Parts: sequence; structure tokens; C-alpha cells
Amino acid sequence: MVVKILSAATIGLDVFKIEVEIDITNSLPQISIIGLGDAAISEAKERLKLAIKNSGYTFPQTKVVINLAPADLKKEGAAYDLAMAVGILEKEGIIKENFTSLDSSCTWQNTNTAFLGELSLDGSIKPVYGVLPIVFGLKNLGIKKVIIPFDNLKEASFADDIEVLGAKNLNEVVMHLNDNEPLNTIRQKISDFIKCDKEYSADFKYVKGQKFAKRALEIAAAGAHNVLMSGSPGSGKTLLAKAFPSILPPLTKDEAIEITKIYSIAGLLDHNNPLISERPIRAPHHSASSVGIIGGGSNPKPGEITLAHRGVLFLDEMPEFPRAVLEVLRQPVEDNEVTISRAQTSIKYPANFILLGAMNPCPCGYLGDKKIECKCSDFQINRYRAKLSGPLLDRIDIHIDVVRLDEDELLEQNAIAESSVEIRKRVAKARQIQNERYKNEGIFTNSELTPKLIRKYCKITPEIKDMLKNAAKAFNLSARGFDRILKISRTIADLDNAKEISALHISQALQFRGYSGY
Repeated sequence: MVVKILSAATIGLDVFKIEVEIDITNSLPQISIIGLGDAAISEAKERLKLAIKNSGYTFPQTKVVINLAPADLKKEGAAYDLAMAVGILEKEGIIKENFTSLDSSCTWQNTNTAFLGELSLDGSIKPVYGVLPIVFGLKNLGIKKVIIPFDNLKEASFADDIEVLGAKNLNEVVMHLNDNEPLNTIRQKISDFIKCDKEYSADFKYVKGQKFAKRALEIAAAGAHNVLMSGSPGSGKTLLAKAFPSILPPLTKDEAIEITKIYSIAGLLDHNNPLISERPIRAPHHSASSVGIIGGGSNPKPGEITLAHRGVLFLDEMPEFPRAVLEVLRQPVEDNEVTISRAQTSIKYPANFILLGAMNPCPCGYLGDKKIECKCSDFQINRYRAKLSGPLLDRIDIHIDVVRLDEDELLEQNAIAESSVEIRKRVAKARQIQNERYKNEGIFTNSELTPKLIRKYCKITPEIKDMLKNAAKAFNLSARGFDRILKISRTIADLDNAKEISALHISQALQFRGYSGY
């Protein structure tokens, strides 16, 4: 008679139900684990023996065969330890829970409870990665209850309509199944973790001057547009980038859960702070590889662009990144997702982020500077600029020059700049307008508009058509560039609380699209 215990596996963010099948045969004592498991699963043999023994139970003195079904799905990690141990104890009669009735194949199985957790040699249950997406996935698969490590309980406490119980050791699980002893449980509200009034160390009120750049970043935050800033060293590019998160709108509940799932899969979630409550800001060094940026590995894990989902990917000194690394951004920036293909699998991760780039206009950094003369040759300048390809630049919505401040602006102490709090209110209002407008379209911001939706929501008058025609000739706009002008115009109109795009909005968008360095 075979015992079946339920567990789960993740491939990307997709969750699959795993049946842990246990049977015992009359043969020499050994454990055989089959079902396309990795080294961590193979090593579970010794963990199971000692965890069961040190918990006060007897391990079978015959051959134990464990099958992880479906057999053609690759399994990784130690999260199946608890399910395998429960199955062995059930097979031995130590666990006497009344499982569902014997089916036609002479199998005892429970279709309502799943088990996750890594066993320590003393029988304690250690936390595992990916619990939050697994719990949500199991709920969608019809599972009613899941028993997980106690340290993962806070992380899984945001799931509704499924009973989530936390156990510290194997004995607690056995007593719960046999005697209905209560296990730990927690319920938390997402809204309690999301702060709308957070204070930031970098605030726009501390940035002197740069009104044009601030306005560009406000538009970028309101519509989730990509930005490239160019300017001399010390002009304020990095300070503007550091202050940019302070004007981003707070996360919605759905966005917070979506980002937390990603960080749970990547193993970057703090068990004491189980919810990602702020928009992620990722700033990889220019020595990062293309795999580090887009993700990868034998079982592909999220890269920087996925970890920046619904947040910001800041690339400082952008031309210093290898060109091959920058080119991998082209498809994710366009499609807001990345597909990582391997010989055995293909995984799709979300990658809807704001690309914020900063660069100098030339290798020495002083091309066009009013104070310091550029010392670069034409060859050096062209080679430096060639690191950013035309197709990549065409995918960046807003291009701005950050001009170095003069002495009077630097020494001005009484100038009162607008604070990030005031700007964030306008950005949040514009985002709210977009959320309401696109509630039936499956998108959240203007940057996500498809060509079909641009026709629907970015209607223009004959006067504007003539303006765009002249702009297309002057700026040599591509079809993509043309669409991005309309998207930026739509965002500017939302910030002005205007229902229709006007010629003024188009002219402003053209100013932010025009980049003198290229």
C-alpha cells in the first residue's frame, strides 16, 4: 500500500503540485529517492534517518522507496524533507491521521494538506525559499491547508482562503496530525506594512536648481518612463537619482505581493520583515554580467531587472557597462518581461521597471561644459558613445542634459525648492488617474500602452498631427520614438489633470525626448 503526501515545486513563479509517494519493500535497509531530484534531495536520505530517529521514532529497517511525482519535472532544494518524513511515519503507522479513504489503487492520500520544510538532524524544521508564491499557488490548486516551517510563517501570513500552520519540529507535526494539537498561525494585513508617509534621506528640496531635470523625473515617476541623464561630473546626476525614489507613489497591495513573491523565490526575503513594502531600487555595479542582470542558472533565478520589478533599475556611468550587458536590456525594456531559455526549460519573469541611466557626455566628462574644456578626441568621443546602441537609446523615453550649476546657484542658501512630498502627491494623483483609466486593460501606467491602446487613449487633433509630422522630420523619429512621444504626452496631460492631449503637452514631450548628445 502506497502513501501519498502533497508538497510543491516552483519553476520561475509558477507553482506545481508534487506528490511524494512512499512505499516500503522487504529488502535490505536503504532509502531510494527517485523523481528527477537534485543533490540536495539525494542527501535527504541521511537527514530523514537521523531526524526521525532523534525525534524519538523508529526508522524502517527495510527498503524505503520515495518517488517525487511527476517524474519529468525537475525538483530542487530541501523543501520536500518534511513531506517525505510525514509519509514514512504514516507508512509505519506512527502518524494515525484519518487520511482520505483508500482509493482504487490501494493508496492512502490526503488531497487537502501540503507539507514544506527542510529537516535538521535533530528533527527541527528549517525555513525554505519561495514559501509565499507556493502558498498562493497551492491555494489556486485547491489545497486547503499547508504546514510550513515556523520561520516562514510571517511570510505566508498574507495568503487568504488557505490555512497556513507553522511547525518548529517534526514532533509538533506528528502531534498535530495525531491529536489535533494546535500549530502556530498568524494573520497579517498588507496595508499595515505599506507606508505612504515614509521620510527619505535624499529629498528634491535639497537639490539646488535643475528645474528641467526635476520636471523630467516627475514625468518619469508619474508614467513609469525610462530616463537617461547626461552631464558633467558633479552636475547632480547621482543626487537626482538618489532622490528619485522619494517621489515614487506607494505600492498597491497587489504590487507588494507580486514583488514579495519574486524576492521569496530569489531567497532575499527577510523572515522578520516578510513583505516588500517599498518600491525596489536596484543599482548594480558596471562589472555585473549579463546573467546577473537578466537572471539565469541551471534553474534560472531572477536577475537585477526582475528584482527591480515595479521599481527602479539605476545604471550609474552607463557607458562603463559592457555593451553586451546593455544590449540584453532591449527586449525586457520593450516587453516588461524576460524569458530565460535553457535546454530543459524556459522561464518567464516579470521585469516592469523604470530604467534610470546616468552618463558623462564624453570620456573626460566635460564635452559642452561652460567652465572646463574637453580634452577628448573625436575618435574617443565616438567610441564612448557607441557603447549605447541606437536601438537601446530609442527605447529610453526621456533624454535630458543635466547642466552644471554656476557659483551663484551653488552658494544660494535661501532658495526654497519644492519638496519630494509635494511632487509625490502629484505623481500619486496621476498614477490614480491611470489606474482608473486602464482598470480593464490589464496595465497600470502610460509606459505600458501598446500601439492598439495608444490609438484608443492618445487621440490627437489635426493640428497635433502636423506638429508631430514636423517633429518626426526634425528629430528623425522612428515608429517607436513616435509612440513614446505620445505616451509621454499622455503622462504630462495626466499631471495637468487634462482629459485630452494638447499641443502644449506634445511640445513639452518633444523637449524631453530630444537629446543633444546623440
